[in-house]
Amino acid sequence: MQEKVLMKGNEAIAEAAIIAGCRHYFGYPITPQTEVAAYMAKRMPKIGGVFLQAESEIAAINMVYGVAATGKRVMTSSSSPGISLKGEGISYLAGADLPALVVNVQRGGPGLGGIQPSQSDYFQSTRGGGHGDYHMIVLAPASVQEMAQLTVKGFELADKYRMTSMILADGTMGQMMEPVDLNLTVEESVEKPWATTGTKMQRKHNIVNSLYLVPEMLEKTNFDRFERYKTIEDTETRYEEYLTEDADIVVCAFGIAARVSRNAVDEARKQGIKAGLIRPITLWPFPKKPFERLSDTAKAFISVELSMGQMIEDVKLAVNCKKPVTLCNRAGGMIPSPEQVLDAIIKADKGGNK
Repeated sequence: MQEKVLMKGNEAIAEAAIIAGCRHYFGYPITPQTEVAAYMAKRMPKIGGVFLQAESEIAAINMVYGVAATGKRVMTSSSSPGISLKGEGISYLAGADLPALVVNVQRGGPGLGGIQPSQSDYFQSTRGGGHGDYHMIVLAPASVQEMAQLTVKGFELADKYRMTSMILADGTMGQMMEPVDLNLTVEESVEKPWATTGTKMQRKHNIVNSLYLVPEMLEKTNFDRFERYKTIEDTETRYEEYLTEDADIVVCAFGIAARVSRNAVDEARKQGIKAGLIRPITLWPFPKKPFERLSDTAKAFISVELSMGQMIEDVKLAVNCKKPVTLCNRAGGMIPSPEQVLDAIIKADKGGNK
């Protein structure tokens, strides 16, 4: 049994990607995810892999497209402004139904913003990130261990459903250090008969393409793709519930905000308030079912975010206007404290609205 290793979250992502079979990484440095690229720069040459620091984020994502078309596991990473630059390429990956892993270790915005942690790319990631009708599978780790585990899962889901997976981590997750068990289970790679690997004159040519000039064909492709998305919503939604069985006040948070919120829930319980926590692990698909269930029994819901309020929209949709949903937030790189979340819980328990 392998002993745990003390690692930064960014390093855990990189090592887990290698364990998952990724041998191609293309990226560009930007805080607070630069350690992912730095780690890959050291490790990839030693294992026969490819590391390339592209001339830009736009170049990096198009290199990902090229490797993904061959069926190989490939990854890129960046932080918020860099992901915006990759948006067109991510849309092209979706349009060609190519599997890849994109890592976004978020910083504050909009624009260049700052280098401190944020969760303000929620809309960008869960609503696609580029143009057109499509989704990415979005995974939100709340520990360095999950940074590793969800990286492996991201590759597996990308391969299984022929689509892009994204690790959406706030900057805190990327920079914090925790012990990590790297004895990770990796599922066998699925068959990829669509890959452009050369025909050897034994099959028809495979063509990777996202251009459909016949409207009816593009429509059919989009409808078929969304049938696949429905399967993902039905089978791949992930979340964690904490003390929700009898909760009057239900907090929703992911990443570092979930860790803070868990402490606040514990303190609220000590004060006699029945509080609970739902932690979405998949941000897309969003875990609607626990909210639908608890909306019949809970008094109120609170969305805790490192943004001006984005996930709260999905919480409201899931609750379906049955109960009040309020926001507890910090922005610009600031993190809500347990005391701030506890105050929001107390206020909600007394029937107050923000």
